[in-house]
Amino acid sequence: MTVRQSIVFNGDLGSGKSTVSVEIAKRLGLRRVSVGDLYRQMAQDRQMTALQLNLHAELDQAVDGYVDQLQRDIAASGESLVMDSRLAWHFFTHALKVHMITEPGEAARRVLLRPSGPAESYTSLEEAKARLRERSESERGRFLVRYGVDKARLRNYDLICDTTRAPAGEVIERIVDAYEGRLAPDVLRGAPPLLLLDPSRVYPTEDATGLRGLWDSTFVADVAAAGETGLEPIEIGYTGEYFFVVNGHRRLSAAVRNGFRLVPGRLVAEVEEPVVGGRSAIDYFAEQAHPSLIHDWEAAHDIHLPLPEHALLAGDAVLAGESGAAG
Repeated sequence: MTVRQSIVFNGDLGSGKSTVSVEIAKRLGLRRVSVGDLYRQMAQDRQMTALQLNLHAELDQAVDGYVDQLQRDIAASGESLVMDSRLAWHFFTHALKVHMITEPGEAARRVLLRPSGPAESYTSLEEAKARLRERSESERGRFLVRYGVDKARLRNYDLICDTTRAPAGEVIERIVDAYEGRLAPDVLRGAPPLLLLDPSRVYPTEDATGLRGLWDSTFVADVAAAGETGLEPIEIGYTGEYFFVVNGHRRLSAAVRNGFRLVPGRLVAEVEEPVVGGRSAIDYFAEQAHPSLIHDWEAAHDIHLPLPEHALLAGDAVLAGESGAAG
């Protein structure tokens, strides 16, 4: 069993990383440090919102400089701890680097429901979504300019965990298993990150009609019996916004039909990285995931997958063509 020195958390606003990191620190008996709490206190002291402090930090390097030095000092100390910080993965070498994600609407709902102080408050779901997105982009741009690193790049991390439907307890179990070397050690050692994704949010790139026989076989029941952790990792591509299947539609379909909330995945291509025939993840997804394929997958699995922009444009073009023909 391999145990890493520390666990460092980055994640979407509203992804639950504070809740999860607090409980993991308790379970493992480690000290927890939250840079988010520090920033919120700094914002409140300056009578700013968190977004305003982020925008201010783009101009005043002293804000980030103080926090950065704190993280460098902690990393250099060699202490095993839990670090909740959007940049700790950049400063900590020997750590399990966890990045938590969630569907933006769900993230906004969570943030809207939690108690807010004078430094951070929202009046509606749409305002929360917009301001969370703006704040995240502000941080991303600042980190790109100041450090030359992209917090949105999945290969910066060891473990990506989608918390959209998975309860905190389930997420905590998976992260502890990864930390202690029990969860997909081959992926984590050989080619991280390991993806733990909500199967109902992963897009197909093959027609669902080819799976009809699968549903009448024992495969779905066999997957149910093995459970989420017994599933072989699915090969996944990522466009920077959407996750899609490169290889493993049978496993993904069985996971959705069994109501699984997390499935393991192996990242094979991200954004401009090649998938098949030299095509990038973005281009491959745009070519393969057309509207009718997505709609058929939705109908077969009783789920909803928002149409990506390229699919919406394709649908509009079809409607325009039909309208022109009818005219």
